[in-house]
Amino acid sequence: MSRRCSAALLACFLMTVATAGEAAESGRADLVNREVLRVCSDPANLPFSNQQQQGFENRIAELVAEELKLPLEYTWFPQATGFVRQTLFAKRCDLIIGYAQGDELVLNSNHYYRSAYVLVHRKGQGLDGVGTLADERLKPKRIGIVAGTPPADIVARLGLMEQARPYRLMVDRRFESPAEQMIADIRSGEIDAGILWGPIGGYFASRGGEALTVTPLLKETTGPRMAYRITFGIRNQENDWKHRLNDVIAKRQGDIDAILLDFGVPLLDEDGVPITAPRR
Repeated sequence: MSRRCSAALLACFLMTVATAGEAAESGRADLVNREVLRVCSDPANLPFSNQQQQGFENRIAELVAEELKLPLEYTWFPQATGFVRQTLFAKRCDLIIGYAQGDELVLNSNHYYRSAYVLVHRKGQGLDGVGTLADERLKPKRIGIVAGTPPADIVARLGLMEQARPYRLMVDRRFESPAEQMIADIRSGEIDAGILWGPIGGYFASRGGEALTVTPLLKETTGPRMAYRITFGIRNQENDWKHRLNDVIAKRQGDIDAILLDFGVPLLDEDGVPITAPRR
């Protein structure tokens, strides 16, 4: 559920709101290109996407293109302010692969995964077994938090902000990667733990050094929810396009799960139970 879903609300993840007039203009007719799958994507935003097409959203885009029997084409733009306006609403592309369910700026497909914010820390440093930010063991700890995300609100309510280290949310990942810096700071001992959107935490915690513990924050009772459903985002009123994409999700859910699990995404079912194998 930052940055994306994305980017502003889910460490990636809710997109910047365009003007109401732009939204209305985008939804007046079905403008989908039927000859090519045109995907709106960030050129430097692993684990989600990059221009070398190495992210899990790139692989899911390839799966959708294969299922629809269409060539794949990208419009690249950093997932920061203006992303939706400069891509989907500008009619330069027809599909955002990762978008948080419930944001009225776009029309959402059915969700194709559910994940949560996670607590990331080193093993054996006094935080093993912590599953909620209200745990007393966190009070003296230095915690990394992405400013403006839902967990930051909980950290503030619990009085943990004085010890917290903030990391920026809205950045151009071609030049700055706060999540990777947070993971590096955990490994070096600069901070004791960090809170990240699950796909980001799960990916970086298992790469580039010591493997870190990743715990979904599903037991929180203070502040906003920690788990979010992720969908495809398209222009409003393009209902035929939505139905086609929903059919792809239903048919290829197991293959989508396999891609996400391969990238370390903490997948959850509707009851919060971890999904550890592709659904069939």
